[in-house]
Amino acid sequence: MSITRIETIFTNSIRIKQQTFASIAPQIVLAGELLVHSLLNEGKIMACGNGGSAADAQHFSSELINRFEAERPALPAIALTTDSSAITSIANDYQFDDIFSRQIHALGRAPDVLLAISTSGQSNSIVQAIKAAHEREVQVIALTGKDGGQVASTLANNDIELRVPAEQTARIQETHITIIHALCDLIDHQLFGA
Repeated sequence: MSITRIETIFTNSIRIKQQTFASIAPQIVLAGELLVHSLLNEGKIMACGNGGSAADAQHFSSELINRFEAERPALPAIALTTDSSAITSIANDYQFDDIFSRQIHALGRAPDVLLAISTSGQSNSIVQAIKAAHEREVQVIALTGKDGGQVASTLANNDIELRVPAEQTARIQETHITIIHALCDLIDHQLFGA
């Protein structure tokens, strides 16, 4: 029975990744090009999310700052999820929904890019982060799932949504990390031919 459950998890994960590739592969390429354009023009990449998506934001930033699969110079990236003093003071003095938007108002500027991650698309802190990015002329790449939720409806015409066509959070998160790795690969190959 346990083997069958595990097989179902693997099979569903593979299926969702294949469906995602079929539905948004061109948008993933566009997102990679946007990130490369930002980095070539002295921009930085900011990333944010809650819970497992916070871990994904940190994972992405670390792949850029350190290295992905090949040796290369460090790239400017920051996970807005890591400064516990800033996050807790903002949540305490204002509200939790502002934990990322306040940081973006302080740090964001064109040609930066915000990678905003929300599996449900309903996270108010991510919606506020996107609004702050727009105010600071920062383009947004949103990783979402389900129907895209409030996040999808907050995006501007020049933003990019990478929506995983799934309902189950775990399958969406697994696919988000694959998309993040694809973006890292695109950045490395376009900037360094790695």
